[in-house]
Amino acid sequence: MEKQSIREAYKRYWLENGKRPVSVFALCKILDAPETSFYEHYSSMEGVENDIWLDFFQRTTDQLREDETYQQYTAQEKLLAFYFLWVQKLKEDRSYILLQKERFHFPGSQYRQLSTFKKAFYEYASGLIKEGYLTSEIKERKYISDQYVHGFWMQALFVLKYWIDDTSVNFELTDAAIEKAVNLSFQLIHSNTLDSLLDFGKFILARK
Repeated sequence: MEKQSIREAYKRYWLENGKRPVSVFALCKILDAPETSFYEHYSSMEGVENDIWLDFFQRTTDQLREDETYQQYTAQEKLLAFYFLWVQKLKEDRSYILLQKERFHFPGSQYRQLSTFKKAFYEYASGLIKEGYLTSEIKERKYISDQYVHGFWMQALFVLKYWIDDTSVNFELTDAAIEKAVNLSFQLIHSNTLDSLLDFGKFILARK
C-alpha cells in the first residue's frame, strides 16, 4: 500500500458517502488491506487529510520548478504562476473539496487539515520574499518584513475560499481575483504606500 492509494481511497469514500470514513477499518476495506498497512504511513485520518492538501501544493511547485520559463520570472510573476496552477490542481478534485465547503470560512483560524500545507507554503513564500528583496520588488521594513509571509498565507486562503465559491464559467472570476490580489499585495510591499499608512497609524496612536 502506498500513500497515494490511501489518499485516493479516502477521497473516493468522501465522494461516494458524503462524509469521511467512520474508521480506518472502513477505509482499509476499500483498499482490501489490513489496518496495519495504513499505520505504516499515517497515524490518523487527519494525517491523510493533511497529506491531500500538501500533495496539491507539492504537485504545483514540482511542475513549476521544471518550467525553465518560471525560473526567469520575478517574485510577483512566480506567485501569480503558483496560484493559477494551484487552482488547476484543485479543480481536479473540486467535488471532494466542495463536500467540505462548510469547513472553510474566511477569514478563519487555523484549519487543521491545512497545517502541513501551511508550513510548506510559508517556506515557499519566504523564498519569494527573499528574491523580492534582492530585486527590489519588495521593500524590507524594520518590524514589518517578518509579517509579509503571514500576509501571503492569508492571501492563499482568500484565493482558496474565492475559488470554492466561484460559479463563473471556467472560474474566470477566480483568475481575475488572483491577479488583482497579487498585484495589490506587491504594490503595497514595494511602494511607499505602506510606509505612509504606517506613519499615519503611528501619528493617530500617538495622539491618543
